[in-house]
Amino acid sequence: MDLLISAAARALMAGDALGALNLTALRGDAPALALRGIALARIGELDLARTLLRKAARAFGPAHPVARARCIVAQAEIALVSRDLNWSAKMLRDALAILEAHGDRANAAHARHLEARRALLLGRLDEAERILGGLDPAPLPPASRATHQLIAAGISMRRLRMTPARAALAEARQAALESGIPGLRAETEQALRTLERPAARLVARGREEPAGLDEIAALHTSGALIVDACSNTVRQAATAVPLATRPVLFALARLLARAWPADVSRETLIARAFRTKNPDETHRARLRVEMGRLRQALRPLAAIDATRHGFVLVPRDAREIVVLERPVEERHAALLALLADGEAWSSSALALALGTSQRTVQRALDALDAAGKAQSFGRGRARRWLTPPMPGFATTLLLPVPPADA
Repeated sequence: MDLLISAAARALMAGDALGALNLTALRGDAPALALRGIALARIGELDLARTLLRKAARAFGPAHPVARARCIVAQAEIALVSRDLNWSAKMLRDALAILEAHGDRANAAHARHLEARRALLLGRLDEAERILGGLDPAPLPPASRATHQLIAAGISMRRLRMTPARAALAEARQAALESGIPGLRAETEQALRTLERPAARLVARGREEPAGLDEIAALHTSGALIVDACSNTVRQAATAVPLATRPVLFALARLLARAWPADVSRETLIARAFRTKNPDETHRARLRVEMGRLRQALRPLAAIDATRHGFVLVPRDAREIVVLERPVEERHAALLALLADGEAWSSSALALALGTSQRTVQRALDALDAAGKAQSFGRGRARRWLTPPMPGFATTLLLPVPPADA
């Protein structure tokens, strides 16, 4: 590696993307193309960066497998940042195998981190935890250690394990400080602030109040009967009744839980759950049928008693019933939550992350667009959707670079 390439690699490792661009701007050889692509990606020029990295990978060819593998890993990270969740996982695994076989442990670990981040983004927590469990962060560079701990914190936060989450974020902040990369420090600080922000609303006995992750974690261990409107599940301790595929039953359970310990009139249940303003005998008959189904579903956790005016929810063991609502009452809240990271998403990536059909997502996006809550750019397969940046995780590119002293 010549002096200019070595200096550009050192600049990238220190987080100086503009310095690396200055050193490689007039060169067209494969190492310069790769480093320039990485530098451009770090300043947000993702399309041009992707093109340069493809050119660099082709230029390296089979004669330089490690360099080519690094280019593939960089392309995979750009795909992740640009929310192209359909990129080839096989190519990344092949590149990972080459890096491990040639002893490039730092960039091999980075490839595994990308796999874990993609799994985490898709909600596959077990897969992300398995990938992360096979890595020892201790010998890694500070930037990679920070990334490792951020992923670990993300998994713990989603599982509501707040003590491990805080410990991982503390280690991530220390590693980010050691790395000297401003964007990475900003990401860790943003993650720490996320712990203090409201993540949901708690509704109980007619009162409503915001709740952070710590309060939600405490609620799950309190023994209360929880009607979780974030996941459409009714749970108490280790027992959970998923109702995500039975929206009418969950709507009824939610109405009963919000009114507890009082009852809910039949007219209110019909109007809210069936969305009708003019009920008749057929709706009342349907209500009896749906209540029977709900009784059967909730039998391990609660009973539903008929009253003079309607129905009341009666917990079996719990002393309290709490409804866990989304922080914002919005029909497409899950979609907005994904768009809130400030990145440009394709409708196919959103469908993959939400586990629903692309047509359903497209209809929701059109509704958000009409309401001014989302906007798009590009056409056809290049169309991307975003919203104005909201509080959440920053995106920091930690693309692979060759060792500065190579």
